[in-house]
Amino acid sequence: MNPFWQNIFRSNSYEQTLAYFLSTVPAFNKLEKRELAVLENIVHVRKYQADEMIFSQGDIGSGMYIIRSGQVRIYSQDDQNKTSEQAILEAGDFFGEIALTASRPRCASARTLESAVLVGLFRSDIEEAIRRHPASSAKIMFGLNRVVSDRLLQCSLQLEELKKQLFNAQEINAND
Repeated sequence: MNPFWQNIFRSNSYEQTLAYFLSTVPAFNKLEKRELAVLENIVHVRKYQADEMIFSQGDIGSGMYIIRSGQVRIYSQDDQNKTSEQAILEAGDFFGEIALTASRPRCASARTLESAVLVGLFRSDIEEAIRRHPASSAKIMFGLNRVVSDRLLQCSLQLEELKKQLFNAQEINAND
């Protein structure tokens, strides 16, 4: 068969679809194909250039982003404009998920380090999906909640460890 026509008739494998990609994200890896289809229909895919701002610290959040390709730098600035890097995120990572349920100022900025493809999931789209597909939307939100809860637990454990280290350092200094 002529390669030109072969490419037209060959279907993409499932592993190349947006639904498959979403199924590899920890927050969505327990979703069934029908829930993934709902999710796939409410997300927005956008290409970003290298060094492009996604959102700035202080912006009111409206949604989260999942990195399909590329890298994103998460950082914050203090009152003296001193920058503090929070994370470098890569394909499969996501950020900004708190904005799905809380309309609050962003606590950090996000900027691409290289050209990137991001999948956006926004509060307004989730609200519409809840009206149209309540059961699937509940599973999507439970998956996100599971990951946010895991992150919060990890932060709590790290905070406890830092408190212990600080307490031990204070005891050592008091004994000197």
